Amino acid sequence: MEASFYSKNDDGTVRCELCPNFCRIPDGGSGICRIRTNRGGILHAEGYGNVVSLSIDPIEKKPLYHFYPSKTILSTGANGCNFRCGFCQNSSISQFKASSSYVSPEQLAALASKDGSIGVAYTYTEPFVWFEYVRDAGRLVRDRGLVNVLVTNGYVNEQPLRELLPLIDAMNIDLKSMRPEFYRKVCGGKLVDVQRTIEIAAPACHVELTNLIIPGYNDTDEDFSSLIEWIYSINPSMPLHFSRYFPRHLFSAPETI
Repeated sequence: MEASFYSKNDDGTVRCELCPNFCRIPDGGSGICRIRTNRGGILHAEGYGNVVSLSIDPIEKKPLYHFYPSKTILSTGANGCNFRCGFCQNSSISQFKASSSYVSPEQLAALASKDGSIGVAYTYTEPFVWFEYVRDAGRLVRDRGLVNVLVTNGYVNEQPLRELLPLIDAMNIDLKSMRPEFYRKVCGGKLVDVQRTIEIAAPACHVELTNLIIPGYNDTDEDFSSLIEWIYSINPSMPLHFSRYFPRHLFSAPETI
C-alpha cells in the first residue's frame, strides 16, 4: 500500500512526513521505523496489517484507569518504532523484526466485537508508524460502535495527528522526561514534539500519561516536579502513571525499586 504523508525528491529519494524524524529514504531503503519503505520513488506502508500480537487485555494494562474501568479490549501491534530508546521494554518487536501474520482491517474489527472487548488498542510498539492500518481499521471499529485506543510515544506530526484524532477515543502517551537532552540522547527524538501531541490530543479525546522511571536518568525530585507542573498546566485532571523500569535492550541500570 502507498503510504500517506510523504514527498518525492528529484534524485529518487522520498521524504517521509509522518513524524518529526522526516526521514530521507533512498530507493530500497526504509525509515527509522523500518516499516515505511521507498520502492521506485513511492513510499510504501510495508507493515500494513502485519500483526505481531493479538490478545484480550484489561483496559488498565494500557494503562488507562479512567476509561471504561474493568473492561477488556483487543490489543494489537506491529513491528517498528520511530524512537530508538536504549531502555525499550519491547525491543524484540520495536527494534527487531518479529514474525507476523496478516490481519485485514475487516478481520480486526470483527475480532474486536468478540469476548466482551470494547474495541481495539493499538499498542506494544508505536501505532502512529502504522498510520494507514490504524486509520482503516479504526473506521471499521467505530462503525461497530466500538472504541479505538492508542498507546503511543506521541512522536507524530500535527497533520497526521489531527487526521487520526476523530477516530480515537483514548490515548496513553509516554512522557518519558521533561529534559530535552534525555529525548535527544536516549530516544533519538525531541520533547517539544511530544508535548505538542499531548496539547492537541487532550481536548480531543481521553488522555492519560505514563512516565517510566529509570534510576539515574529521570528520577530526581526536579524531574518529577517539572513533569507534574507541566501536566498541571495542560489539564490539572489528566491522570499520570509512573511505571517501573527493568533492564532491557541496551540499558543495564538497576530496576526501579
